[in-house]
Amino acid sequence: MDVAYARPLDVAVLAGIACMSHAHFIRAFRSTFGETPHRYLQRRRVERAMFLLRRTDCTVTDACYDVGFTSIGSFSRTFREIVGETPSAYRLRGTIVSVPTCFAMVWGRPSSFGEARSIAAE
Repeated sequence: MDVAYARPLDVAVLAGIACMSHAHFIRAFRSTFGETPHRYLQRRRVERAMFLLRRTDCTVTDACYDVGFTSIGSFSRTFREIVGETPSAYRLRGTIVSVPTCFAMVWGRPSSFGEARSIAAE
C-alpha cells in the first residue's frame, strides 16, 4: 500500500495475500496499525499530496488525482481532516525547509491526534 498508494485499494486481495478473511484482515490491520486499511491508504495519499503541494508547482487538482483520489471534494475533506487545514492553505505556507529526513518524517507526518480530539468533542 505504501508503494502503490495511487492505485485503488482492494482489501480482498490484501486479505488473500495475508491468508485471512476480509473481516479478519481489517480487524488485524486496525489492531496493528491503529486504523483501517482504507484510512491508512488515505493518510498515505495525503502525505504524498503534502509533499507535492509544497515541493512542486502542481495544482491542488493535479495533486488530488496524482495520489489516487477520484474526487476533489473527498480529497479536500480528507486532507483537512488529517492535516487540519485545506490543501490550498497548506500550500500557501511555502516550500519545505531542508532538514534531515528522520526529522522531516516525524515532524511532517500527520497524526490521528486531531481526529481523536474531534471525535471526543462530539
